[in-house]
Amino acid sequence: MVNKEPGMTLITKTVTRLTVGLIIIYAFYVAAQGNLGPGSAFAGGMIIALSFIHLMLAFGKEAALARLDQVKGIFLCSLGAIVFLFFAALEARDLKINIIANFALSEIAVAVMVGTGLFMIFLALVLLVGGTSEK
Repeated sequence: MVNKEPGMTLITKTVTRLTVGLIIIYAFYVAAQGNLGPGSAFAGGMIIALSFIHLMLAFGKEAALARLDQVKGIFLCSLGAIVFLFFAALEARDLKINIIANFALSEIAVAVMVGTGLFMIFLALVLLVGGTSEK
């Protein structure tokens, strides 16, 4: 029996559907715990990128690009940077706000920026390598 759909088997696709949302929630949890450990925003961003790579491996390149294409990726990466700069400016002006919430939101913004940036780099490498086959 030949599977004509892109991606892997039905079992792999079902497990991916069930786990990718939980993996992204866990990534935000890791990023929000930034005040408790070093590098958590980067780790959370790496987990976000790996969840999209998981989608790409299970369902194929087109399914992953339907969820996060180049335009959405650049927008989310830029939005993460802008949100981080906003919270950094609030901190620099020494405004009396909830520091823990400020720090957690800035860590989540960095995680979104890192995750989408790493996935865009992965896509660029995959598309670059995939398009240069010579016969």
